Amino acid sequence: MEEKIFFQSENHCLEGLISKNTEEKGVVIAHPHPLYGGNMYNPVVEAIARCYQKSGYATLRFNFRGVGKSEGSFDEGIGEQRDVMAAISAFREKGIKQIDLAGYSFGSYVIAHIGCKTASAENMVMVSPPAAFMDFRGLGAIPCLRLVVTGARDQIAPAELVKKMLPAWNPDAGFEIIEGADHFYSGCLKKLEAVLFSE
Repeated sequence: MEEKIFFQSENHCLEGLISKNTEEKGVVIAHPHPLYGGNMYNPVVEAIARCYQKSGYATLRFNFRGVGKSEGSFDEGIGEQRDVMAAISAFREKGIKQIDLAGYSFGSYVIAHIGCKTASAENMVMVSPPAAFMDFRGLGAIPCLRLVVTGARDQIAPAELVKKMLPAWNPDAGFEIIEGADHFYSGCLKKLEAVLFSE
């Protein structure tokens, strides 16, 4: 069961949804691009949250600055990194000991650029990192990256392009391509959940 919370990121008050069924481990989930309708209610974000909840995690999904009831405005992924860090802090204040990161599309771009050490993240999962749409060049190693998922028909996160980038991020990370799935996982959310839940 999720409940609405509000927390501060710099001078902005952000809104989120928290499900706290444990204090042992939790995941902060970052949503897709704000300028293209992305928010914490996105169906893929909701699917990711369900999977983690079934796996015994507390979850926190939230709206980036300028989205929904979150104050501020879009900041090219820079301010959004600070929003994720603020969400991590809000989660820690709730007593969560281990915090993982998960992101979908733009959300995966944001968490990848924060990195494991800065976020003190144990594990990271990226769903459809938008490699054909945003600049991932120069991104260093991501030692906590555990899994990358994309769709076989995803033109924003093309499987072949993501696969080429993966060794630089973490050669030990899992890589799953979901047959029939486009960037929005239309008709393929159950397949996505099966891949995530198997982890």
